[in-house]
Amino acid sequence: MNHSLGMTECQECFCITTKDNPPVTFSIAACETQNVSVTVLPVFGLSGENHASAKEMWDTMSKDGHFNRENFNAGCSMPSSSGETLCAAVSASTWVEPHGRCTVAFALAWSSPKVKFQKGCTYNRRYTEFYGTSERSSSIHLVHDALTKYRLWEEEIEKWQDPILKDEKLPECESLICRYKFTLFNELYFLVAGGTVWTDGQPPAFSESSPAYQHKHSKKGTKSESVKDNHVKPAAEQVSDGDDLPNGEERSVSMYTAVHGSQMPEQTSGLRLQEPIPYLLSKDGPENVGKFLYLEGVEYIMWNTYDVHFYASFALLDLFPKIELSIQRDFADAVLYEDRRRVKFLADGTSGIRKVKGAVPHDLGTHDPWHEMNAYNIHDTSKWKDLNPKFVLQVYRDFAATGDMTFGRDVWPAVCAAMDYMDQFDRDCDGLIENDGFPDQTYDAWTVHGISAYCGGLWLAALQAAATMAHRLGDRPYAEKYKLKFMKAKAVYEAKLWNGSYFNYDSGTSSNSRSIQADQLAGQWYAASSGLPPIFDEHKIRSALQKIFEFNVMKVKGGRMGAVNGMTPKGKVDETCMQSREIWTGVTYGVAANMLLHGMEHQGFITAEGIFLAGWSEDGYGYWFQTPEGWTTDGHYRSLVYMRPLAIWAMQWALSPPKAILEAPKVNLMDRIHISPQAVRAVGEIGVRKIAPDNRCIPSSTFQCEC
Repeated sequence: MNHSLGMTECQECFCITTKDNPPVTFSIAACETQNVSVTVLPVFGLSGENHASAKEMWDTMSKDGHFNRENFNAGCSMPSSSGETLCAAVSASTWVEPHGRCTVAFALAWSSPKVKFQKGCTYNRRYTEFYGTSERSSSIHLVHDALTKYRLWEEEIEKWQDPILKDEKLPECESLICRYKFTLFNELYFLVAGGTVWTDGQPPAFSESSPAYQHKHSKKGTKSESVKDNHVKPAAEQVSDGDDLPNGEERSVSMYTAVHGSQMPEQTSGLRLQEPIPYLLSKDGPENVGKFLYLEGVEYIMWNTYDVHFYASFALLDLFPKIELSIQRDFADAVLYEDRRRVKFLADGTSGIRKVKGAVPHDLGTHDPWHEMNAYNIHDTSKWKDLNPKFVLQVYRDFAATGDMTFGRDVWPAVCAAMDYMDQFDRDCDGLIENDGFPDQTYDAWTVHGISAYCGGLWLAALQAAATMAHRLGDRPYAEKYKLKFMKAKAVYEAKLWNGSYFNYDSGTSSNSRSIQADQLAGQWYAASSGLPPIFDEHKIRSALQKIFEFNVMKVKGGRMGAVNGMTPKGKVDETCMQSREIWTGVTYGVAANMLLHGMEHQGFITAEGIFLAGWSEDGYGYWFQTPEGWTTDGHYRSLVYMRPLAIWAMQWALSPPKAILEAPKVNLMDRIHISPQAVRAVGEIGVRKIAPDNRCIPSSTFQCEC
């Protein structure tokens, strides 16, 4: 059907999708002006059985150069049926004088206001807040706005890009900077091509086939009623251990029947407020900006994979900070939620519960996000050592950068729970967590023994961040607790891992324990990005980064590939496993950002340039707009279209930190946390409180460590 909206002539095509998925409407439009005439063909098909054929459409254009103007009165085209291909066309024609110019503007828009996940939950997309939930009318208004506002949008994009494109503070090497700017903006393709879903933030509608709907109605013994078009209210539903769950799932302590409904555990923080902070939140704070999901990658289909978001989140925080805070609130909710349905882990064949209370989930799920987390099932991620510290570090960075005290107070109980959960992994009571001899972190094929540079460094940074956040929120007991742990753990970490020029891969005795890991200073990277004081002496940080540059970067094709994950002290690529010998694009950007933060601009830009040369340049491997997770030294990729390369925005963060980070207090906030001399002496004399290991939950009981 043609719609005349101002100077816009629009044609829409309404398509029914298969498998009961929400329909989608496409609209194409052109601007009719004094010099441009627009005509339309409301519908044609490929075969021509019930409508004009594609050949007839093209014959008309070849002969007349336009369609019949009476088509404007033809009325609406019928929706397509399953398996049918319907088309529509818009033609714009004009006369152009010799050496003259004329602009003809077309726009294409599509609308599918609802997103439905495989297990039955349906949500309205974010844009329905502005365009409504009608497939047809929203599509028409979208294409109209595209035609009438595209010049304004282009101007706004230029205003956004200009400060970076014209930044005179960047180094003088023109080729390096041009390549950096080119890659910086182009890596943002993933935010729209990475399977992004942005909802309006309201609870979902359940279909009758969804597990949550069936479970809820089976308890009441009543006949199921359709709720496809109605939002259910957030509610908590307690399920006893003996209850049967749908699809053979064994049992659950609590089950979401809507977004983020759950039981309210006791508060463990010493923070005193007028009203208690709920552990599991149902809102995004003062402003609802919707719920945001993006895939780890098109091959690893998990939403908001958190160990990878740790790297990619700089792009969201820099460009869409409210969305970033919304994601952190979702994970704060998840920390204190437990799902005791049983799952089997593929790596060792054991089974465990889907989500352990106190553990940060690996992801928000696949087929029922927010309600069924941890789609990843290779390892039991409740035993991973990097997820909880990464949560604390991201929360503090976002809190420090935005200055949002409401956000800080809301997520603080989850921060405390995440930190306390990690006590069980400090088995010798030295304040430092230990890895357990399997790949228990984001490098999930690379085994770690004992204290590791990567996880141990993240833990040190998390202790410092938690202590500082506690101080800023007025929680003195927790500030003192985390500072004491930091003081104790830092000494152990350096004594066990520092070898004079870098930090060993781990404290074990395996053949790769002395390997040079490119990501060994990930904790220090976050500390510096958050305005926190350095974890180690500056000369140690620069020495380790220089070692990484000389070995992991420059010894691989002369620095034209990025930073290889592992390198032996003899200058050979660490062949321990698949991941040790890979070059991870996002990790390389993170290492480059860390170099920039510590005054090593030349090394930082050379390191990042390797990703451009191998992935984006004409002489590279052809990975533009599909940057993979990583590649080998001969260019073979793994996992195209991946989230982590958004970490290039950590480089921009290092070059132009936000005002709140730039103006962070010059006095070390850790120095303001006063602890008694007796407590300082006790650091080396008594153990810390530890949580008894329990795969099911965080127990309320603790025991005193006597080591």
